Amino acid sequence: MGWDEWEQLKAAASERQSTGMRLNQLDPGDGSPGTPGGGSLGRHGDLTVANESLTGISRSAHTLYNDLWDKARVAVPSSDAAAGNLTSQGFALGDGLQHVANRWDEQLRSLMDACARITNHLQVTRTIHTGDENFIQRQMSSIAALDAGFDERVGQPGAANPVYGDAGGGSKKEGGD
Repeated sequence: MGWDEWEQLKAAASERQSTGMRLNQLDPGDGSPGTPGGGSLGRHGDLTVANESLTGISRSAHTLYNDLWDKARVAVPSSDAAAGNLTSQGFALGDGLQHVANRWDEQLRSLMDACARITNHLQVTRTIHTGDENFIQRQMSSIAALDAGFDERVGQPGAANPVYGDAGGGSKKEGGD
């Protein structure tokens, strides 16, 4: 491979990458580049957060957890009692019913645990992102304040600062030597 061919391949690869790269934007779905924060996402600076969606999902998972606790667990004590009664009377059906009741309870607890994890995870995620956003804003405002300090000038741009004395050179002593 010659040097010219290598340079052409590098240029072609560079063009492919530069035209396909999208940073900090959401594809609107029509093939054109999107704008940052477009759609129904809440916008905070350059970061986008779908807070309404997170809250809705978290609320739904919490409601499902409460409904499972209130309504689905009612079957466990009565099934246990019926299984015990059937077993004590000598029916083999009692062991089968107890097995079903145990499996129901295991699956119910598993589903309730998943709902609790979803709710907790989304609440923690929202808290972390809010903290990150606040941290970034504090850092950016600190940089802006520091930058503004450099823009304050004592004199005309390019002129010597009178605080540092005469530009001519030495300092003058009063009194003679």
